Parts: sequence; C-alpha cells; structure tokens
Amino acid sequence: MKKNNLRIVKIDKSKSLFNYEKKILINELILDLKLGYYDFEKEKSQKIKFSLEIDYEDKKPTNDKDIKSIVNYGTVVKLITKLVKKKHYNFLESLAEAVFDELFKDKRIGKIMLKIEKLEILKDCSSVGIQITKKRSHDRF
Repeated sequence: MKKNNLRIVKIDKSKSLFNYEKKILINELILDLKLGYYDFEKEKSQKIKFSLEIDYEDKKPTNDKDIKSIVNYGTVVKLITKLVKKKHYNFLESLAEAVFDELFKDKRIGKIMLKIEKLEILKDCSSVGIQITKKRSHDRF
C-alpha cells in the first residue's frame, strides 16, 4: 500500500500570497508652456502633450479609504504641471529626466513610459517628440 506524501502547510495570514502589478495611464495631458532651445521657443508658449504609463507593484490590495494606497494620477498631473512652471527646459529629454526623478521618489514605481510631443512646432507634422521608457534597476552598485 502506498503512503500519502501530503503535508499540511500553515499559511501566515500576515503575509500576502499575491503581488499586484498596477499601471497608471495618463493620456494626452496638454499644457501651454515655453519649452525649447531656440529663442522663439523661449519667448512664446506652445502646446505640449504628455502621455504616461506608470507601472508599479504592491503587495496589498487597494484600501478604498486611503488615497496613499495608490499612485494617484491627479498627483502625477499636478507634479508635471508644477515642474514645467518652475523652470525652462531646452530639450524634451531634460524635461523627461526631471519627471522621472520626481516620480521615482515613490519606491513602488518600477517603470515609466513617458511620451512628450510638441504640437505646433513643424507645419508639416501634427506633432514631433520623444518617447522614453525608464526602468528601476534592482542591481546594487
């Protein structure tokens, strides 16, 4: 007769059995701002479009009574608005790095895809811009 090899495993209820992979989407945030290298871009505002995908992980489900239990898209929009009013950026890339620096202060965020487009700079194009994805490295230096 075969012996049953089943073991009873006790689950520690203080530890989560799940990890949540969450994504914040911000599509087509359009702001008027002075952005660019050339003199005419420093003098006159232009329409700039931001789109973001922010990936973050959490070990707990969202607490419906605690806004700090999520990465708040309203806070992200305010952060970008504040950054562009605080300083003139010559390049989309340097603005993107400033956005990354602020957002990665939240340790839950692991990856950000940021797309920034100038909507009024070239007549023959509806927009020109950049798309950069930056990912948190888990390597120790």
